[in-house]
Amino acid sequence: MHTDARLVPGRVRLLSVQAPEDIEYLVKESEVLTGRSGRTFVIAGADRLVYRVHWQPLTEPGGHAAGPVVERLGHHGEVLSRQHLQLWEFLEHSLVEAQAAGQLFTPPVRTTP
Repeated sequence: MHTDARLVPGRVRLLSVQAPEDIEYLVKESEVLTGRSGRTFVIAGADRLVYRVHWQPLTEPGGHAAGPVVERLGHHGEVLSRQHLQLWEFLEHSLVEAQAAGQLFTPPVRTTP
């Protein structure tokens, strides 16, 4: 879901992410319903860190393996960093740690522009 990061913190109702496996489901749900790659997640806290997660499909030899691509977003939705992760690496990412602490949220899917 391509949501301007400025809109996420206070103007959009956020849904709590309940389990690590929900992250993959929520990303794929958003991609199917909107036709756009990725979904925005927010780590609640003083900084309100915003990430966009894409689920990379299997690729040809020499490309990135299947798994999540995690982008840290800036205040204007710009990509500050991008990580192509293996599933085991993702399970150690700060997004999964935030979910375990009850601090990971995502805006509901919007299918209108």
